[in-house]
Amino acid sequence: MLEKALDWFGFGSGDQGQSRAHPRADSGHGHTHGTIDPTIATTDRGVWALKWSFGIMAITAAVQLVVVLASGSIALLADTIHNFGDATTAIPLWVAFALALRPATKRFSYGYGRVEDVAGVLIVLIILISALVAGYEAISRLIHPQAITQLLWVGIAGVVGFIGNEVVAVFRIRVGREINSAALIADGYHARADGLTSLAVVLGAFGVWLGFPLADPIIGLLITIAIFGIVWQSARAVFTRMLDGVDPGILSEINHAAEHVSGVNRVMDTKVRWIGHRLHADVTIAVDENLPLMKANEISAALQKELHDHVPGLAVANVRFGISAEASGAAAHGHHHAPASVRVSGELAEGVLEIVDTLEGERLRFTTAKSQIGTRIVAMIDRSGGLVESLMLAPQPGSTNTFLSVGAPTEPHEFDGRLCIYFGAREEVLPFRMNEPAGHVH
Repeated sequence: MLEKALDWFGFGSGDQGQSRAHPRADSGHGHTHGTIDPTIATTDRGVWALKWSFGIMAITAAVQLVVVLASGSIALLADTIHNFGDATTAIPLWVAFALALRPATKRFSYGYGRVEDVAGVLIVLIILISALVAGYEAISRLIHPQAITQLLWVGIAGVVGFIGNEVVAVFRIRVGREINSAALIADGYHARADGLTSLAVVLGAFGVWLGFPLADPIIGLLITIAIFGIVWQSARAVFTRMLDGVDPGILSEINHAAEHVSGVNRVMDTKVRWIGHRLHADVTIAVDENLPLMKANEISAALQKELHDHVPGLAVANVRFGISAEASGAAAHGHHHAPASVRVSGELAEGVLEIVDTLEGERLRFTTAKSQIGTRIVAMIDRSGGLVESLMLAPQPGSTNTFLSVGAPTEPHEFDGRLCIYFGAREEVLPFRMNEPAGHVH
């Protein structure tokens, strides 16, 4: 129930996971107050860009605040708060980095990276309170109109806000391209859009000059609504991080990294969490149970190297070995050679399809990092004589990424099939083929 509620509110999406070795154009990184993307934070050049962005936006907001106090413009007040929110984005980063230099202790064995989450919550609360104040003032001015003064300076302050955002935009985009950070580039384009919000202040001042005094509080109210959007977006990101939420693409990238390591039969389980700006991963892999210890250590070292190459921001990768359900249940079910797993990929879901042994017997399992709550999956298996075997795959308790068939697929386990994915009114059919190893007998 909690997982469904979090997904409904949008806490299921993260902003991390861009791969260095396999970059994605649609990385999904956006502009979020109170958190910093690891692709920026883990590079000196990125941190340098954030510091300069903070300084420029802080000066811009300070100049606007002076004019707000002199003119009483509500629109300019709202834009000042907006720009102040942009400036404070870097504060949690600096706090986290300062405390991260302190060594871990017996009480805080993971260090002090979590302080960034606390700082992020404080930033969200500050912006929320500021937005409430700006909204109250805007509504109050609509009900009780008051004349504003220094219209020329209000207009100039709006232009200053536009120039400050544009300078930051150009700066972030340029540095983002230098360090190949999609997140910093996206931040730059967002700053450019914020500059248009500052120009709205100029529009409000012009409206007042034309004899429409309500133009100023109306513009202020519109900007306040935009700030509430920032609060919502930031709260989602901050609380997702606090609840150990990560981009499902990170799990997919870990599985992909394991494919590059010889000796790894499959990834059995993956758990990832953020601590500050660094990822901590626990990966359980299935290997040949007869491997000598030295060979197992070589596989572990090779996998850790691949994980660090594939996943930016990864600090620790703990690799554990496990005996897969296929091996442990082979004697009980007579299935000594399970078919090789197959990868299927589509718009609604992508992942690995395999036959595994469970306590209830053989089952068809689909493990995916790309699915949504409410997804339904049915496997349609072509059998001899034109018959079609239908298996419903149900999501497993506590996981939205693992689907297990309610019944066992019949023998033989070499067949063509289709994975039918349903989500809402959308439907997708993904063909696949299972092949049994040579020499397998039933």
